[in-house]
Amino acid sequence: MDAGEYLETAVRDVLTAPEARLDDRIGYAALLLAVTGALEEADRLVTQWQSRTERPVTALAPDPVRARAWAMLFEARGGRPEWASGLSPLDLDAEERAHTASLRKPVSDLDGVLPPGPIAQVVQHVAPSRPDRVRTALADGDLESWASLTGPHPDVATLAATRALAPALVAGADPLGLRDWAPACAGALVAALHERYPADLGSWPDLVGHILRLRGTGALPPPASEASIRSAELRLGVELPEDHRDFLRTCDGLPADVVFPRLLGTADLRAENGVVVLADPAVLLLSAGHVVEVDPVLGTSVHSSFRAALVKHATLLAQAS
Repeated sequence: MDAGEYLETAVRDVLTAPEARLDDRIGYAALLLAVTGALEEADRLVTQWQSRTERPVTALAPDPVRARAWAMLFEARGGRPEWASGLSPLDLDAEERAHTASLRKPVSDLDGVLPPGPIAQVVQHVAPSRPDRVRTALADGDLESWASLTGPHPDVATLAATRALAPALVAGADPLGLRDWAPACAGALVAALHERYPADLGSWPDLVGHILRLRGTGALPPPASEASIRSAELRLGVELPEDHRDFLRTCDGLPADVVFPRLLGTADLRAENGVVVLADPAVLLLSAGHVVEVDPVLGTSVHSSFRAALVKHATLLAQAS
């Protein structure tokens, strides 16, 4: 499996494909992440898909094999994540018997050649058949052989639905060798979901509230008073841009999170070398009406406004959530 090519196509579909195709992409990707042992990444992707689309989780398991796959993974991990409450419980013993029979079922090179009907049924009975080597590897519990035989689009649903193998998958067997790639995959797909279904961030309380929800933290910090904003401006010797004043009127600073520094409140704003330091550490600077972001890894970028910097922050935080 070419992980880079797969992810490029998957992101494109999440951004532009019809919703049914998008759901199929997310459902496959979530199972792909799960069979690498990246269960938290799978949960993150599905949770973000639910949040953005508000569609029922059954859309990610539209057929018996995918539903069975999730059921076996839930058993192996010892419980269901919160997002899976909408999936119906299954009789795992019955599902295991049905799945084992399907893995051992012979196949023919003529399967799928003819449209369904009486002629196809006759041909199916008389055509030469053979074991399916990929499915036989799963039935034999041979993950290494399965990985070597599977094609560019591995059938991860059938893999995960194999009850005897699910514990090894959950434990990190990672037959496709994609574990290190999993966070980047989940992050890219989550970012694409947020681009396709942007949150309504029209007001400052909406934007800050969205950031706090992504962080999973508590209530909105208290706002700054007009007097404290004006006092800060007098101390700094500059008039703050109106959007930064609106931020301070919404909350007098924000603590740091996994992708952003602490945003300073009115009491901590300071001027250094002709610029206003907006964050601690000093990676956000106000200069000539623009917000300059200094990233030691990604370099320096200039935002048209303080709000633009926070919108970017919300996007990055969504990828990390």
